[in-house]
Amino acid sequence: MSRAQQKGAESAGGLKLTASTYANISEIGHAAWDRLAGPDHPFLSFAFLDALEDSKSCCADTGWLPQHVVVEDEAGAPIAAMPLYLKNHSRGEYVFDHGWADAYERAGGRYYPKLQCSVPFTPATGPRLLVAPDVEPDLARTALLSGAVQVAQRLGVSSLHVTFPTEEEWRLMGDAGFLLRTGEQFHWANNGYADFDEFLSTLNARKRKMIRKERARALGSEIAIDTFTGDDLRPEHWDAFFQFYIDTGSRKWGSPYLTRAFFDRIHHTMADQIALVMCRRDGRYIAGALNFIGSDTLFGRNWGCIEHHDFLHFEACYYRAIDFAIENGLKWVEAGAQGPHKIQRGYLPRHTYSAHWIADTSFRNAVADYLEHERKQVNYEIDLIGKDYTPYKKENS
Repeated sequence: MSRAQQKGAESAGGLKLTASTYANISEIGHAAWDRLAGPDHPFLSFAFLDALEDSKSCCADTGWLPQHVVVEDEAGAPIAAMPLYLKNHSRGEYVFDHGWADAYERAGGRYYPKLQCSVPFTPATGPRLLVAPDVEPDLARTALLSGAVQVAQRLGVSSLHVTFPTEEEWRLMGDAGFLLRTGEQFHWANNGYADFDEFLSTLNARKRKMIRKERARALGSEIAIDTFTGDDLRPEHWDAFFQFYIDTGSRKWGSPYLTRAFFDRIHHTMADQIALVMCRRDGRYIAGALNFIGSDTLFGRNWGCIEHHDFLHFEACYYRAIDFAIENGLKWVEAGAQGPHKIQRGYLPRHTYSAHWIADTSFRNAVADYLEHERKQVNYEIDLIGKDYTPYKKENS
């Protein structure tokens, strides 16, 4: 553990808070971290983040060096925390700043290393400023942000990025001087549907017909699909899924992020928060989709296959996720980053958020100008889709 040089923050009662950085989440501890993270978001749990670190998916060798910031009270008890990583690249983030890096380095600057507050490899919105339930939240969040900026200044990095925070946190970071960025993802909303057919009844006739045809064709090669969770998960499922993950990941981005050991860890520590969709043909698994279960949201994370079949990706990743959400009373399905093709399958755009602290004033001003225009464009696209491109009947849109 290394302590950041921290001024401390005073509460109304005169409480002095100290921020420290930890190079491993295990040093913070399961109970202490989960008390701050809460139970609603599986990716923020100690189990998930520790699995990333213990499996060597996140480490110095992969360019994700943990620098978690923890705010402690006068007694040394953690009252707030931020998952933070020192990075020498911009891969695995899903909020793209490659253009910023290129521009800054062409101007003679050094963009890397940078600090990244996020859940690695996971484009899912959730709290990033984690606060104990019995602590005044604004005080703790302000102390976290102050501590993180001081870590950035101490390390001499170009920038600090907070990706996929909640809107409330995003606005707080704007008040603290961070640059504000928006993006969009396509999510499905469960409006209390009794089953998939009731959901289909809210779509226009052309989209209903399309989805029914896609679901039928996905199973047309005598493919069977099962969804496993909890005690039904088996090591052989992970053996097959990892093969899919490696094959698909190698083709998409060259070097898959997650190691085989990561899946072993979450099998033992997070089985009840996992919904693994597995597709079989001729007695062997050929494709799969990994989902995580939150308090009100099913998060689609990874897809892989070793055989191509028309519409199987849509069936396993989108339609089975909707089935699962309806059956389990979940409000939302977040099926990962990007993908306008999701619109005609009932997934509509929602804002995502990120906030950015940049040390160099001139570079900061240039980025701020870019982000002002980008935010307007994102708002325009979301409004346009909602008005003119929704697949829902007018009375349901």
